[in-house]
Amino acid sequence: MNLANITLEGRHARLAPMAPHHVDALWNVAQDPRIWEFTTAVIRSADEARTYVETALSWQSAGTAVPFVTMDRASGTVIGSTRFANIDWDNRRVEIGWTWLNPKWWRTAINTDTKYLMLRHAFEEWKCVRVEFKAALKNKRSRTAVARLGAREEGTLRRHMLQPDGSWRDTVYFSILDDEWPGVKQRLEERLQR
Repeated sequence: MNLANITLEGRHARLAPMAPHHVDALWNVAQDPRIWEFTTAVIRSADEARTYVETALSWQSAGTAVPFVTMDRASGTVIGSTRFANIDWDNRRVEIGWTWLNPKWWRTAINTDTKYLMLRHAFEEWKCVRVEFKAALKNKRSRTAVARLGAREEGTLRRHMLQPDGSWRDTVYFSILDDEWPGVKQRLEERLQR
């Protein structure tokens, strides 16, 4: 399956395939330290932005990820990134994650639109039976956002991931199943129409 040329476009967001030429744009919007407070991947320099893109594209080449730059559809501006990852074709599941936005776009319809587009693609194009999300236990904002999508909290993995500062992160897992998707889809479409 070709994972390199997927573009998803909604009312508010456009998810374009990540490419090496996006390094500067991503670095420009990644400089607010609030973005990286709870993440295991951090962009604190142009070199780290380059490494971030190179890593995402290497995962794509391996067939385990589809990385996007997130764009504000109205302006065409790159405002963050997200990706499908941990793709497991045999078990028809995928994770949506590595999602970050410049804080200027927090609490806007962009994230809802982004997740709607990705969930619709996963369930309706790829025929996934399970879409997973994970968030740091301490990241209440992200956990609340994932739950508001309609994802069900499954549990917490303790000392799950090592943070860049050397501390351990406890990670909360969430999922949406294919038989839950119609109801989730309807609620997200209603939210996006408001």
